[in-house]
Amino acid sequence: MSQKAVPASIGEITKVFIVTETWKTTYPWAAVGVLAIRDVVNPKHHSGLDRRKAELERELRSRFSGYDRAALKALPTIQAYNAYYRRFKKSYHVQLQLESIVLKGKSIPRVAALVETMFMAELKNQLLTAGHDFEALRMPLGIDVAKNDQRFTRINGQEQQLKAGDMVIADAEGIISSVVYGPDHRTRITTDTRQVLFTVYAPPGIGEEAVYAHLQDIQTNVQVIAPNALVQGMAVYGTGNAIPFI
Repeated sequence: MSQKAVPASIGEITKVFIVTETWKTTYPWAAVGVLAIRDVVNPKHHSGLDRRKAELERELRSRFSGYDRAALKALPTIQAYNAYYRRFKKSYHVQLQLESIVLKGKSIPRVAALVETMFMAELKNQLLTAGHDFEALRMPLGIDVAKNDQRFTRINGQEQQLKAGDMVIADAEGIISSVVYGPDHRTRITTDTRQVLFTVYAPPGIGEEAVYAHLQDIQTNVQVIAPNALVQGMAVYGTGNAIPFI
């Protein structure tokens, strides 16, 4: 991003999100969603969210009762992501997480509650999502395709060279997430996060309406832990212009 870096304005996110021509021509049937919410909290755990997690685990096991690993892998959403990941010789980690819940009887891992709201929606819909502290971002923000020489610092603090051709989202200071390597360290969600941005990567085969429904699920989860949280922007971008739902 070559424009001057300015602090993020959470109410303006859908107006300053840049969709590059390179992304549109490289992935013509892909989509990306953005959801900005203010007045959030991020406790270590939340009893209401714990109950909702338990309900989701039961729902997933019921929905996929009788499925084996091959059947889960055949889900259209999982197929779409695996097709994308194969080009980078990687596998889709959300598939493995779903298997652990459905086939192995494990529980959704306990992390900070705001991050769990995203994980829960990922498991329900199988759509890849990243979360960021909005106040750490610098505008403009947008979707692009990684180049050979680009690097970023992963959420674990390790520097990583990106895979050329991978979808990435960047702000004015650099890459904040990629499909293959996940979110960055600089803009990670912390215990102090009070404004949050969720972004959803959808490769060809998912569709914009599925992304929108996924964003709504995240919003619902967030408002369990923060009933007064306010959505400041929600949009889905595809090969045309943004669909600004809020």
